[in-house]
Amino acid sequence: MRFIALKTEDGTVRGKLSFYCRMLKVTRQGFYQYMSNRNRPWKYQQLADVMREIVSEDEYNDTYGRGRMYQALVLRQPEGIDIPSERTVYRIMEKIGLSHRPKRKPNGITRADRKAHKSDDLLKRDFTSREPLKKCVTDITEIKAKDGKLYVSALFDCFDAAVLGLAMDTNMKAPLCERTLTNAVYSYPALRGAVIHSDRGAQYTSEIYRKAVARHGILQSMNSAGGRCHDNARCESMWARMKEELLYGRYDTEQMMVEELKTLIWRYFISYWNNRRICSANGGLPPMVKRQRYYEILEAAA
Repeated sequence: MRFIALKTEDGTVRGKLSFYCRMLKVTRQGFYQYMSNRNRPWKYQQLADVMREIVSEDEYNDTYGRGRMYQALVLRQPEGIDIPSERTVYRIMEKIGLSHRPKRKPNGITRADRKAHKSDDLLKRDFTSREPLKKCVTDITEIKAKDGKLYVSALFDCFDAAVLGLAMDTNMKAPLCERTLTNAVYSYPALRGAVIHSDRGAQYTSEIYRKAVARHGILQSMNSAGGRCHDNARCESMWARMKEELLYGRYDTEQMMVEELKTLIWRYFISYWNNRRICSANGGLPPMVKRQRYYEILEAAA
């Protein structure tokens, strides 16, 4: 239609208009309808502007797919704008260049100590929880830096995916995992009595870690015999999301120092992930927003 409008001076050269419509198999009525509508504002322009605002609010929001963008719109409830279906949200994102496609996934790094004593698998792949501070998962991931490797250990709550404890070091020995647990219990004393699930890595079967678990009154759970990856899939997916949103295509970690990466990762998890990141598993709520609403409901019911 745009080509015909250009060649016929917006339809004023009628001889040419008849020729081009016939050659391109376009009806005159269709062309005139295009001309009457082409200067009208796009009906989704306001919604598209809100989407751009959501993406610009945080550095990592450019990784939102259609699901989380839809949930972000529902959470925001922009005044005077009707939120369409998730499919329509996807089409708008495609049109304005906001679509996101994952690049790659990280690999697991922990190795099992086959001779060490193991704990039972208490979760049985059920990574859901109706209450906070009852069921958690923990794991380690590796990031290459310019001056070595950085190992990140985190403890996630199954209730809302909040990071309860975080520790980082240039080695992946047992004290790293012990420090993660201690940090979590220090911040959330009610964690005592919770089930904390991990893989069967040597760090989690070590005497140091087991003593920390006993000291804090934690129930330890581990992957079932055979070490199947699905037994700790929740944690693996957390690392995949972190690396996809924070690192891939954004930073060349091998040109960064370990201390720079520590600051970056700490800010991402404690500030962004816990408080502002839309989490689909939480019905579109950031972890701490879901947690706050949970306690508000309990208080109202009391």
